[in-house]
Amino acid sequence: MLSMPEMRALDWLLEPEDIGPRYLAMRELASPGPDELRKARIKAHRNGPIAHVLDRMNSEGYWVKPKAGYSPKYTGTVWSIILLSQLGASIEMDTRLAAACDYLVEHALTPGGQFSVNGTPSGTIDCLQGNLCAALLDLGYPAEKLQKAFEWMARSVTGEGVAPAADRMAPVRYYAYQCGPGFACGPNNKLPCAWGAAKIMLAFCKLPASKRTAVIDRAIQAGVDFLFSIDPATADYPCGYADKPSSNWWKFGFPVFYITDILQIAEALAGLGYGRDSRLSNTLKLIESKQDINGCWALEYNYTGDKVWLNFGPKNKPSKWVTIRALKTLKLSGQPYKG
Repeated sequence: MLSMPEMRALDWLLEPEDIGPRYLAMRELASPGPDELRKARIKAHRNGPIAHVLDRMNSEGYWVKPKAGYSPKYTGTVWSIILLSQLGASIEMDTRLAAACDYLVEHALTPGGQFSVNGTPSGTIDCLQGNLCAALLDLGYPAEKLQKAFEWMARSVTGEGVAPAADRMAPVRYYAYQCGPGFACGPNNKLPCAWGAAKIMLAFCKLPASKRTAVIDRAIQAGVDFLFSIDPATADYPCGYADKPSSNWWKFGFPVFYITDILQIAEALAGLGYGRDSRLSNTLKLIESKQDINGCWALEYNYTGDKVWLNFGPKNKPSKWVTIRALKTLKLSGQPYKG
């Protein structure tokens, strides 16, 4: 049974004039009939934010610049694909999106399975790998076409069959950004990076269990152990160049690109089946504590101006997009809603 704040929040999310959030809320939180959901899905792809982003795609399948698509932030191909996945887009609904996914895989995925900022193995990094693997699955891209990407991602976590970065003659090795096993990251002073770990675990949670190999299972366990090595609510993970965790951990935002928040850690762990784990309880309490009296969450981190294709609302005001993220995560956790 829904609490009054939850009912008010859901009514707000389902307002018919707000096409994008309405469809996503229907899909993730409500229980509409199949015909009602189908109509909302079509409308979101034809007239909503999804359509706005797709209309800015080049006919060849890229945004702004050809090739790997990491730049410009945050309108290049990489970021447009990630954004579309978070908006609820599907390749079944628009052939342009299928073409864009194929284009991205062709130009940003190396033969060794690394998603790369420049199209070569040296451009691989955990947050990019996890983001794109998760996004492509969410969009409906076939998991079979991502097998090498998931295998590399798993091996890069466990270290199996991957040589040190210094061994330049090795056929498979680490590089300056993805510099070692256990989420070791060059930009984090070669320490394990929880932002990257969260993205990778989010991708693994979306991969059907039937597609997970033994090395993927080991990587998942390593990621769970790392994220639970401290209380996730504290975000007290290794900080390579700072004396305390980034304040962005506690700023719930939309869209979510390489910066990560605690809400995304909870989504990944809950998606892997740890929603009822006592080690996640403080994180779930933190998420619930950010609710307002109407059962909504504020947009605390955003991208403005020409950095993204769309404006997703003012900071520190109730946000439909963040509220959907939070309610979806609480639903995944299996915890009773506390309005």
